[in-house]
Amino acid sequence: MHADPYYTALATAFVRGRLANPGATIEDGLVAGLRLHKFKNDTLLPRVQRVLGILHGLSPESLLDVGSGRGAFLWPLLDTFPNLTVTSIDTSEQRVNDINAVRTGGISRLTALQMDAERTTLPAKSFDVVTLLEVLEHMPNPAAALSNAVSLARRFVILSVPSVPDDNPEHIHLFTPDQITAMATAAGSHRTTIEHVLNHRIAILRVEA
Repeated sequence: MHADPYYTALATAFVRGRLANPGATIEDGLVAGLRLHKFKNDTLLPRVQRVLGILHGLSPESLLDVGSGRGAFLWPLLDTFPNLTVTSIDTSEQRVNDINAVRTGGISRLTALQMDAERTTLPAKSFDVVTLLEVLEHMPNPAAALSNAVSLARRFVILSVPSVPDDNPEHIHLFTPDQITAMATAAGSHRTTIEHVLNHRIAILRVEA
């Protein structure tokens, strides 16, 4: 865990983008009432820690994060890999606007697009790695979303899903390892490896032959 309470560069960029002030500080953002809690660098979730560890081994040059949400994975990712070009997609206009405020505020290697993961309009094989963390369990057609992710990746797709039932009404699927493997194979994965972390499964799909 960092000594500083925030991912400072990212939080500062968000404030500068939101306030349209290139000299603004985190303190200015707090005074203005901006909600910066999403940029706090609290202890990482175990699944986020593990995915970051996997990415260290893969050394991607570009990454697409599908369903970035409030940034529970996106902010640690950008902080951990300061030279990585990252594209984020989400269906929420507000969340996309928040992410693009970080870009406007100075993090030019980050781009956010409002897009449905099942039907993206991005070119095939556009990214070294595609991540779908806590996404597929929400989707009416997870197989389509995974197939689309595989089509966009040059090397690997990494996904995480819950491994135990929970009380989140937005979770409409609970995948077994066999279901994940079958879905990945149908999507075009050449090899799928599944790991287990606290209450979650992480799957690494090798896309390249």
